[in-house]
Amino acid sequence: EVQLVESGGGSVQAGGSLRLSCTASGFSFDGAEVAWYRQAPGNECEKVSAIASYSTYYADSVKGRFTISQDTDKNTLYLQMDNLKPEDTAMYYCAADYASPAYSSILELPMSKSGLLGYWGQGTQVTVSS
Repeated sequence: EVQLVESGGGSVQAGGSLRLSCTASGFSFDGAEVAWYRQAPGNECEKVSAIASYSTYYADSVKGRFTISQDTDKNTLYLQMDNLKPEDTAMYYCAADYASPAYSSILELPMSKSGLLGYWGQGTQVTVSS
């Protein structure tokens, strides 16, 4: 059974930092395409960042503040979030799958096709206060 488990969320003040982790079991991040998504109440789900074939994607809203990385030895995906803003408040999810002919790359995968990704975590809450 594949499980993705996020951790590292919490409550911080604006300007603070958090590092989210996503650890996989039953699934290897080595060679996989992986991403962080977030959803705030009343808002649509948004792809925050992704890694595929050593290339990365960042949403414009987080560029320069968030850094995605992965440790294949620990089979863990990270999202370092610095200079957090209240608008970053959301539930954060990691998602992963291997490359698929159904889409070109997770980097370019539109939200409408995010359901094609096979594995999702349960999420970790991030709350940023002003």
